[in-house]
Amino acid sequence: MVAVVIVSYNTAGLLRNCLASLAGCRLPLRVVVVDNGSRDGSPAMVRAEFPAARLVEAGYNAGFAGGTRIGLAALEGSGAAPYEYLLVLNPDTVVHPGAVEAMAAFLAAHPRVGLVGPRLLNPDGSPQPAAFRFPTLAMAALDLFPPGEVLPGRLYGSWWHGRYPQDGGDAPFPIDHPLGACMLVRREVLATVGPMDERYFMYSEEVAWCWRIRRAGWAIWQVPAATVTHVGGASTRQFRHAMLVALWRSRDQFAAERGPAWRVVAHRALVGAGMLRLTLAAWRAYAAGELERDELRARLWAYGQIVRGHE
Repeated sequence: MVAVVIVSYNTAGLLRNCLASLAGCRLPLRVVVVDNGSRDGSPAMVRAEFPAARLVEAGYNAGFAGGTRIGLAALEGSGAAPYEYLLVLNPDTVVHPGAVEAMAAFLAAHPRVGLVGPRLLNPDGSPQPAAFRFPTLAMAALDLFPPGEVLPGRLYGSWWHGRYPQDGGDAPFPIDHPLGACMLVRREVLATVGPMDERYFMYSEEVAWCWRIRRAGWAIWQVPAATVTHVGGASTRQFRHAMLVALWRSRDQFAAERGPAWRVVAHRALVGAGMLRLTLAAWRAYAAGELERDELRARLWAYGQIVRGHE
């Protein structure tokens, strides 16, 4: 038995495609959809078109980790037979035939692997990065001072930027963490490590989770035989500047959780320098007539919130 938890926020059309894609799975599934206070008719759509899925309406935006915890609580309180694996799935995904089966088979064959992720594709069928190393100072620098703009372009997508050269190949390989759009985890891992930390409202939840899973002695792998299409950013783009703040606050939270203290100080110094660069760039764009006043204000607000959040 595979339990599936999908946390959705105003993604009715994408959620419909996601749920429909699960219908072809040959394994028994128990699907829970957690709606984080959507206003686009998502709950009504799930009730009308997917009555087999259990709908839980949070009534507010609990975030990804918080919504997943709500879904897990619903699973545990259902009184149904226990599940063996949990599939954490974003609503903006389409699960290709055989994907869940391939991931479950890999876990069954490798008892020390606690969590796996699939190969991800963009909607046009092109490869999407799906396997990552845990964040480093070099990775933060490459995000804040983009390759091709400030740093050499060849560094983008490299090992230094947290990528794996095996990503895109056909052979399974060990990773630090997958993209959180689709993750299959053993129930035993949940019992020993717990679910994602809901203090991460958005972003880095899966990074911190996988960090704890790895520290507990479990391996994490990508299984390219499992393929999932991922749209990306369907919920977060609704609040673009607020999500930028959430991104860097979550990264700072993980840096503090991971330690040591010197790395946290260095990370915050890098972020401060990066926000200064972005602030100056925004003023230059505004002076050149390339940026409207409202957009300038929104960007300056976001950069300021990020810096203040590190104080």
